[in-house]
Amino acid sequence: MIEPKPAVQQGTAQGKNKKRRFGGTEAQIRSALKFYKVLAYLTGGMLLLLCAELIARYAFGQYLFAGGTNAVTGQPFGLGFADAEPQGVLGGVNLSVAVLIVHGWMYVVYLISNFRLWTLMRWPFLKLIVLALGGVVPFLSFFVEKKFHAEVEAELAAHPQAAQRY
Repeated sequence: MIEPKPAVQQGTAQGKNKKRRFGGTEAQIRSALKFYKVLAYLTGGMLLLLCAELIARYAFGQYLFAGGTNAVTGQPFGLGFADAEPQGVLGGVNLSVAVLIVHGWMYVVYLISNFRLWTLMRWPFLKLIVLALGGVVPFLSFFVEKKFHAEVEAELAAHPQAAQRY
């Protein structure tokens, strides 16, 4: 009896022989990876600082201030926590608000680094979502950065010709 042959030859199944292409050269990808790595750690650190600030504000009613005058004693205020309501420091810089603003803008730049890496690697859209979540879920940016850094290095090593565009 004759054995039936599969409709698709072995080794030519979908995706097996598909040539991997990147959206840029290896130097561009490594540059984007380094930019992403720096921003992942900075954004993750600022997010942890933001979480600590929010706990201080909503659990203990304290803001982080620098400079100004103590509202109760009238003495100069250096750096530290003061009451939010009633206001514990007159004048000075509210560092709690500064942390909010800096993290917000840093997250925007982090998203730009995510998009740059995602387009150069030509990954599926779901990976961009996972990368973006790294800046809003505490500690996630550190784990996601490590995972995707290793993945980029592995893909570059496995497909050395895929990054050569010219």
